[in-house]
Amino acid sequence: MASRLPPLNPLRAFEATVRRGSVSAAARELSVTHGAISHQIRALEEALGMALFERGGKRLKLTPQGALLLPAVTNAFGEIAAATALMRQPETRGEITIACVPALLSLWLLPRLDTFTDQFPGVRVSLIASNDADHLRSLDTDVCVFYGDGNWPDCWTRLWSNIQLFPVASPTLLNSRPLRSVRDLADHTLFHGDDGREWNTWLAAADAIDMVRGSQHFMSDARLSTEAALHGHGIALGDTITAGNLIARGELVVPFDLTVPANHAFYVACRQSARQTPIVKVFIDWLFASLEEALPEPQASARMLLRGRARTAEPHRPLPAPAPRRTASSPQRKTRA
Repeated sequence: MASRLPPLNPLRAFEATVRRGSVSAAARELSVTHGAISHQIRALEEALGMALFERGGKRLKLTPQGALLLPAVTNAFGEIAAATALMRQPETRGEITIACVPALLSLWLLPRLDTFTDQFPGVRVSLIASNDADHLRSLDTDVCVFYGDGNWPDCWTRLWSNIQLFPVASPTLLNSRPLRSVRDLADHTLFHGDDGREWNTWLAAADAIDMVRGSQHFMSDARLSTEAALHGHGIALGDTITAGNLIARGELVVPFDLTVPANHAFYVACRQSARQTPIVKVFIDWLFASLEEALPEPQASARMLLRGRARTAEPHRPLPAPAPRRTASSPQRKTRA
């Protein structure tokens, strides 16, 4: 048979007295008299059969028994308050429109969207593949997940993730046309998700900026260049967020142990007036929680060797692992859109 719990009102009086530091302050908080608080504390001590406060001193001091009881009482009232607050929150129902960088939308957000809709079945989601800052001013868009410097005036903005860039390729392509060194990239088609600056930055970090290049194709965004690599048509630059799932499943591999940091990053942004609406709040909270639950730190599927003045790569057999470890600095650029 479970032990009988002490009465609730005396427990409230005890917790408030300790937390506020005096009987008078506890009385004001609970809207009762000084005498009522004192009576409740005495009633609790009688119910427990032991003193909770040391009498006679000028300062309020708990007995060892009172110190033992306090954390349990504090935690219990805290749990009750938290549950009550959740019960009083407005029901999360309605529609939310999200504008998101195309690559991030296709390769990161969509594979995880069901975890949001399962948690909030009353929310209808509309998605827009875009990195256009005009959406931040549109009343038709609730939340934006953009690639940039985060400098969008008059908006609520928070850094979501920095990213590293590195070559990615289909294992089928590399099995038929191996990359034994960085210079072997000349025998492959390079896919660009920007105007070419990202590949220039990576090749400069690999001491191969002067490499004679073969075919090159330019795409409007990193989603298309990554998908071209996925189909085995050539080599693209992936990043630690959008390429993570594909690498983990072995659909793409990382042939070289060298990354360069993207100058910009992924940010979550929205109008100030939209920030506190229940649907926007739960979606933003879900975004950050999902990022924390992302794949573990990557391991390179290749090792770098120094040969003379040039750095070359001699890959292992391709392994399904996310982004590599060694990094190099990069110049100003705004890509990954």
